[in-house]
Amino acid sequence: MEPEVNRTFTVNDIHPCYEFDNTTYVFTSNPSIICVLLYIFLCLLSVATICGNLLVITSITYFKQLHIPTNYLILSLAVADLLVGVLVFPFSMAFTVTSCLYHEDLFCKIRDGFDVSLCTSSILNLCCISIDRYYAVCQPLTYTTKINVHVTVIMILVSWGISALIGIGIIIGGFSQGTCKEICSVDIVMANTMGPVFSFYLPVIIMLCIYLKIFLVAQRQARIIQNTACQSTKSGETFSKMEKKATKTLAIVMGVFLLCLTPYFLCIILQPFTYNPPPVSVIETLNWLTLSNSMLNPCIYAFFYSWFRSASRMIISGKIFQGDFANSKLF
Repeated sequence: MEPEVNRTFTVNDIHPCYEFDNTTYVFTSNPSIICVLLYIFLCLLSVATICGNLLVITSITYFKQLHIPTNYLILSLAVADLLVGVLVFPFSMAFTVTSCLYHEDLFCKIRDGFDVSLCTSSILNLCCISIDRYYAVCQPLTYTTKINVHVTVIMILVSWGISALIGIGIIIGGFSQGTCKEICSVDIVMANTMGPVFSFYLPVIIMLCIYLKIFLVAQRQARIIQNTACQSTKSGETFSKMEKKATKTLAIVMGVFLLCLTPYFLCIILQPFTYNPPPVSVIETLNWLTLSNSMLNPCIYAFFYSWFRSASRMIISGKIFQGDFANSKLF
């Protein structure tokens, strides 16, 4: 019988920054160029996420004109995405999926807790924004009575409460992003199935239905206005542009959201039932794609608003530090 040889070898096919030493994964002592570039890219992604959402938070909290129910929902979304950049990004860089497969310690549980809770909160806040937009477009006459500050605060508290419960439940149930050893336990199957259903699939179905309704109502309203206002070519072109802009905005909102999150959640929910689970590198890449949505949300939900562009210019230029501009008119 040949003697057992302890050896260390690099597993770049799994993660370019980790080595497999006997029975455990450790961060490589000699990082490759790919590893260095990867961490530089992830650091830049984290900085962009933090800066973008800080601009949204500062704009809404500083300028009194923006203190309206709709913007409170956007503020809650920005806080969730900011915490993703501050907490989830560093933990995910330090304790990757690869590492946590072999180190089920407190830090990995904290990583999973922040990841699941904050990303779920971001998704549920997006869902609340879609509900707000539904009443604004489809029921404009009763919008101010149905969506007020009190209702908005309740929506925010419910979103954060559900997110916390889902995060705690998934950690207790043993959420597993990697491959199962032999047979997955019932708890892991339930965690990997029920978690995505309540934190992703159900909100997505709600958002798709709401945005479809908004799109149909907006189209109908545009046709009514176009037919009753005047039959001039100029008027027709104006309303046609408005309709195209609304269509484009809704397509970008849902398209980017689904592009970032759907691959990961499909992978997770199917993983316990597949004979050959996807490689850990695939799961980790999809996880980072999901996190990148927190960087894109400020662009999608804020840069479309003229008030955000005006507020950002005043903040970045330092004008707000030169006097009291809280009552400035942004639009």
